[in-house]
Amino acid sequence: MNDESQNKMGSPTPEELRQQVERTRDELGQTVEALAGKADVKAQAKEKTAAAKKQAAEKTAELKEQAAEKTAAAKEQAAEKATAVKEQAAEKSAELKEQAAEKTAAVKEQAAAATAQIREKTAQAAQAVKDKTPEPVQEKTAQAATQVRESAARAGQFAVDRTPDPLLEKADRVAKAARANRTPLLAGGAALVVFLLIRRGRGRNK
Repeated sequence: MNDESQNKMGSPTPEELRQQVERTRDELGQTVEALAGKADVKAQAKEKTAAAKKQAAEKTAELKEQAAEKTAAAKEQAAEKATAVKEQAAEKSAELKEQAAEKTAAVKEQAAAATAQIREKTAQAAQAVKDKTPEPVQEKTAQAATQVRESAARAGQFAVDRTPDPLLEKADRVAKAARANRTPLLAGGAALVVFLLIRRGRGRNK
């Protein structure tokens, strides 16, 4: 059997074998490229997933930081407002206290001036009554005042002897309060006595 008969029976020729090898090499290259492409896609997907996770983590951290900064700023503003309100309240309270103190001092000053004027006018009235009263009447007035004081002393002692201790204590407090204002009372009493004596003297003259 010669070469031609073998070719006719299906044995490949060297050219055919070379072509088959080329095709197989091309197919293998395509397969490798396809596999490499698939592997590259998976790697890219992993990279994208990792990048997305990283971006998400960075964004979350940034948002948390911004939220913390806003919270701190809000707390600081609230503290500043509270401090300002306290300071304003303290200033207003101090101002009101100062105004109240000034008004109280003014009222006390006016009361003291009025008291001084009353005392002065009472003294002037008593002196005027004394100046216009004849000496005999003055002597009688002095005698009457002495008798009144003695009678009052005796009556007071009698009352003290018969008065319980609680009432004595209360009377002592009332007496202290009366002594604080005894000048106007004595002047008024003296003026009343003088008036009565003058009226009595005129009645006798008639």
